[in-house]
Amino acid sequence: QVQLVESGGGLVQAGGSLRLSCVASGLTFSRYHMGWFRQAPGKEREFVSRITWSAYSAYRTYYADSMKGRATIARDNSKNTVYLQMNSLKPEDTAVYYCAASEAATALSRDIDYWGQGTQVTVSS
Repeated sequence: QVQLVESGGGLVQAGGSLRLSCVASGLTFSRYHMGWFRQAPGKEREFVSRITWSAYSAYRTYYADSMKGRATIARDNSKNTVYLQMNSLKPEDTAVYYCAASEAATALSRDIDYWGQGTQVTVSS
């Protein structure tokens, strides 16, 4: 049974930082592309960031335009963990953040194979 368990969300003031973590189990972590999506109330789930799996000579990372320069995604295959460091947070970053695993390299939520349960990030102004 595949499980993705997020942690690290919380309440932070605008301009602050958070580091989200996602621990995966039940899958061969190193062979999955990993990513983060978010969903704000009344909005669709949207792509935040993803990192490729280790078949590539070097990991490739991708970010939504809204997060470029403010977020860094990383993975530690020895710990089956993917991280999302977010800096300079804004109130519009408030959402539930979901960890995602996929065999395909994708930024589309419909192509994700596995989802975590989500962690709430709230940014106050």
